[in-house]
Amino acid sequence: MTIPHFSNFGYAVLSAQRNRSPHRLALSYRSTRSLTYAELDSRVNRTGNALLGAGVRPGERVATLLDSTLSVAENYLAQTKLGSVVCALNPYWDAATFEKIVTRIEATTFLYDAKFDDLVGRLRPRLPQVTKWLRTGGSHVVPGSIDLDELTTRASDEEPPLGAGGDDPLALFFTSGTTGLPKAVQYTHASGIAIAQGLWSDVPVLRHAALGTGPIIWGVGFIAVAAPALAAGIRLVLEDDFGPAQFLETVPREGITHISVTPSFFAELLSNPDHEAADLSSLRVAMLGGEPLLSSLQERIARRLPNLELYGYYGQTEAPYSVIGRRDNASVSDSAVGWARFGGAVRVVDSTGASVIDTLGEIQISGPHVMAGYFQQPEATADALRDGWFVGGDVGSIDAEGRLTVLGRRTDSIERGGVLTLPAQIEDAASRVDGVAEAGAIGLPVPGADPQILLVLSPEHGCELDSRAVADRLVDTLPAPSRPDHIVIVDSLPHANDGSGGQGKLLRRVLVERFGHLATSSTERS
Repeated sequence: MTIPHFSNFGYAVLSAQRNRSPHRLALSYRSTRSLTYAELDSRVNRTGNALLGAGVRPGERVATLLDSTLSVAENYLAQTKLGSVVCALNPYWDAATFEKIVTRIEATTFLYDAKFDDLVGRLRPRLPQVTKWLRTGGSHVVPGSIDLDELTTRASDEEPPLGAGGDDPLALFFTSGTTGLPKAVQYTHASGIAIAQGLWSDVPVLRHAALGTGPIIWGVGFIAVAAPALAAGIRLVLEDDFGPAQFLETVPREGITHISVTPSFFAELLSNPDHEAADLSSLRVAMLGGEPLLSSLQERIARRLPNLELYGYYGQTEAPYSVIGRRDNASVSDSAVGWARFGGAVRVVDSTGASVIDTLGEIQISGPHVMAGYFQQPEATADALRDGWFVGGDVGSIDAEGRLTVLGRRTDSIERGGVLTLPAQIEDAASRVDGVAEAGAIGLPVPGADPQILLVLSPEHGCELDSRAVADRLVDTLPAPSRPDHIVIVDSLPHANDGSGGQGKLLRRVLVERFGHLATSSTERS
């Protein structure tokens, strides 16, 4: 069967841009290497032909564990052209999780970077279903592994046969696993293309733009960050670490205009005085999502970067960039994210499933960018995909103009005295107190009684916080049922490791583990 070129993700994202602008810079890597679209496409084609030579076939699930962002970009794009299914493994898992995940997804090929030799050595005897071990980035031969680099040097740079497209499987990306083993989220070529190309209907693309990113592209960031840059002709600037320190070096060096990070990244960046000496004037567009963007943080960003167009977005691994809105020009309120992405839809429903306006309820999403389902988990898929809508467990409200306000996970909500409070409401109020760098709020269960509220704060660099003084300030900004019972000051709050070098999502479960014992003490604020 002949695959239509533009239905194949790799072709639509990379080769089509090569045809339009072969000599335009496509990618820069760690200030050491720059590739035009023609050069990048040739490298991807050679990698694809090498994979074919190693026996990788369309539809085959390839467990992929890579180190450098350049290797991720080239190998993922090569696999999408071939039609094998990219199974993007998280390098921060432990060995037991790797074994369980690779077994569950029934991968028969394991592609890995030489950095992971020791891990792979432990995994081999535990994964008998894996028949091909492909190694890259190493200078010596490892028995039982195929040297992919050696095959690549001898491979043709002609486009390999396109092996999949449209509704064929493209990739498996994995959820964070905060409530159990990470689920494998399956995307098709069609949904991947919708994500990569559709983003720019809602966010501006500038000539001579450069989008900077780090290792988050080994996850869903590949189709949500790296691929959109290539598809739009934006130079993709790759670093193997894109934490605040590297960010302050890379932005002025590369003239980066676009970034996509979590709000926590900016909370960390602006809490350290090192940013004050950096030239960040090239920045034009920041897309902030993954957690609520508190209005207090938005104000801090605007003061430091007044020319930065700020876009908030809401989405999940199962549906990236589902809601997008400009946050710095008063087109949406401080609390709202924005509107459903172009070609998609969002609604809020009550307990009966009826759509509601200006009422707290369950957020549901639809559109061509939504996942196809969870691989080999029909019950979880049926629970998450209902009548064409994705249900991710978040709570919010929508107004008559279609603007969505996200308050957080339903499981994080705190109900007491008949009042429902979302952590973001408490965190926003606390973040406005002078000297507070970041705030995390959770409900602590109390047997036979309403939950107690814990507020954990970290101070700005060089500042000291007094818990009682903070509590007194919150009396004026929070209703009584939403005020914290316990306030704890810590050096820093726990965050998920997303590989960027900066802060990932706030880990509320870790706050429960560390401070849950306070719920058994007096409710007098500490």
